[in-house]
Amino acid sequence: MSVKSSGQFSSRIGFIMAAAGSAVGVGNIWGFPTQAATHGGGAFLLVYAVLILLLGFPMLMAELMVGRHGQTNPADAMTKLANKPLAKKIAKSIGLVSIITATLICTFYSILSGWFVSFALAPVAQMANQAEVAAWLMDFSISRNLVFTLLFITLVIWVIRQGVQQGIERWSKRLMPLLLVMLVAGAIYILTQPGAMQGLSVLFVPDFSRVLDTEVLMGALGQTFFSLSVGTGAMMVYGAYLNKRENIAKLTAYVTLMDTSVALLAALMIIPAMYVAQHNGVQIFADDGSLLNSDTLVFSVLPALFDSLGGISQYLLAIVFFSLMTIAGLTSAMSIVEVPTSYLVEKTSLTRNSASLVVGAFIATVACVIVFNFNELFGLIITITTERAQPLIALGIAIYLGWVWHRNSLLAAISQQQGVDKDSYFWRMWPVYVKFVCPVLICLIIMQLFLG
Repeated sequence: MSVKSSGQFSSRIGFIMAAAGSAVGVGNIWGFPTQAATHGGGAFLLVYAVLILLLGFPMLMAELMVGRHGQTNPADAMTKLANKPLAKKIAKSIGLVSIITATLICTFYSILSGWFVSFALAPVAQMANQAEVAAWLMDFSISRNLVFTLLFITLVIWVIRQGVQQGIERWSKRLMPLLLVMLVAGAIYILTQPGAMQGLSVLFVPDFSRVLDTEVLMGALGQTFFSLSVGTGAMMVYGAYLNKRENIAKLTAYVTLMDTSVALLAALMIIPAMYVAQHNGVQIFADDGSLLNSDTLVFSVLPALFDSLGGISQYLLAIVFFSLMTIAGLTSAMSIVEVPTSYLVEKTSLTRNSASLVVGAFIATVACVIVFNFNELFGLIITITTERAQPLIALGIAIYLGWVWHRNSLLAAISQQQGVDKDSYFWRMWPVYVKFVCPVLICLIIMQLFLG
């Protein structure tokens, strides 16, 4: 049974919006700006742009190629690349780990995105003079966390149950343009505030002496890697939903461009907002000059900035920002939940509706356990999945595409694409690049994460 039984993307723009929605997440809207602010502003931006081309684009393309070739779930898609029994077993293990990783990522992602939903609703309660409700919405209590974690998971499963075209594609085509409009509007508003130009200068005027700093290089390399959702199996599943004649290189370029544009727009909004907040008396930097913890910035510093604006602006800007975070969380969660859902649909007799409910129930159960044991489990799950499993999965994909996938089979997959000449310089160099350069760059990330 093929993953195709779940459907295909009906249009190129539908795939681009869905894949960009998967890549565009909380890491783009908040992670990129805080990384930029921590690691030299313009210097980080310059290094990040280079690394998106050197690592992000080719690895995203590799995962889509594997998925489209396999036309199935990540475990079986990876297995199809190998010929020998041992290589097939290792490939299947890599695919299964990606499915498990995606499922676990969605547990903490649901908790985090639930916070954004509640913080988006809090200003509405404040405008309605419901002070107690607003306080509960902004309080990190077990009851608030449980309610909004389950609400967010329910919303994601509701979309997934509708299938590829009516669920993922339709909602991605609605939510991604909305996210872009809200980001542009928020950035324009912030840039008109006192203190914003200092933030703009920090973002766009690079300190070239910092470009080769280890912290800047590794921060940009890590952000590049996690930004595009490589290593969760999500892009492999989306690749399976693609027509074999679609030009993977062009589609990957569109998705990479949109992902990077959203990160840049978020930086245009948030880094100037930090300096606007500082201008208004809000503490942004610690006594030693380092940036305050990102969690503090999201849930303390930014609300303090919004409050300092006064009037209706403080409520509207808070609603816009936290709605942005919610949309980013939703589009990413949709792709992540699709990974285990598609696997169950293929491997069991469950219908898509039943499989999505099983996945949702499992994620909800684990998320609730994390909520009740937050201090012990929340950070641990994030470390295991994003800092340990994802880089190892991506390394496995690079090695299998470059070293295990038979060259003639890879060339045949390349040749099936519309308007592609497999003998062109790009298509001759890309497999070689993924074979040699990408594993080295990913190993640098792994060394930094495991030894740093």
